[in-house]
Amino acid sequence: MPVIPIDDLDRPELEDYSRLTDVALRRKLEPAGGLYLAESTKVIGRALAAGHRPRSVLIRASWLEEIEALLADQPDVPIFVGADEVIERLTGFHLHRGAIASMHRPALVPAADLLSGARRVVILEDIVDHTNVGAIFRAVAGLGADAVLVTPRCADPLYRRSVRVSMGTVLQVPWTRLPEWREATPLLHEHGFSIAALALSDDAVTLDRFAADPPEKVALVLGTEGDGLSRSALRSADVTVTIPMLHGVDSLNVAAASAVALWALQPRG
Repeated sequence: MPVIPIDDLDRPELEDYSRLTDVALRRKLEPAGGLYLAESTKVIGRALAAGHRPRSVLIRASWLEEIEALLADQPDVPIFVGADEVIERLTGFHLHRGAIASMHRPALVPAADLLSGARRVVILEDIVDHTNVGAIFRAVAGLGADAVLVTPRCADPLYRRSVRVSMGTVLQVPWTRLPEWREATPLLHEHGFSIAALALSDDAVTLDRFAADPPEKVALVLGTEGDGLSRSALRSADVTVTIPMLHGVDSLNVAAASAVALWALQPRG
């Protein structure tokens, strides 16, 4: 496979890695450009295992042997190798994890395909913090749900920070975009799901009570950090569920709440 020392930062092939802290550039690359970035050999390995195709890889020299082993079945993928200071000038940050790959985005599947055969799904409504999105995917992978559905205005799960925080589990957990609630609600009901909104409400049931005898199929809806769930989401819900809190604290961070709820909904016995 081609191993290319970086001697010219203006090479067109390096544009995928240029100024990765520049928000405008990132929006052009992800998702509009059909690419996403996988950082660290662990995440790159999970992307490859999921069948995703790399366009190129950027590494520190000490990681070459490990990357060559990972890309044994991808002999045409160029590997760009640079010193720490060169890579930092190119990307705008220190490459702590030694390697980053530019990956082609897989096509999203229709939501109906993920709902067929699923029993537990998590819906992320308009969550804009990439760290929370990544943490929720990690909770889903570790505590058990069949898929994640994200609303049109939710942050991109394949954004570099989301992938990193999730430890690459966004590349393992099936996910796709959900249409607006006017279409999503009948779609979920058609597939037999009870829509459970995790929110504060006077008529909410406590999580322990709900989890004691949950519906056969549950779509757990989590809302944005500041405003919570939209009115449309709450109107669509078949039940509102709340996590009982102590000491005057009214709620948890959305990622923490997802982990608590998913643990409670795990099958028992």
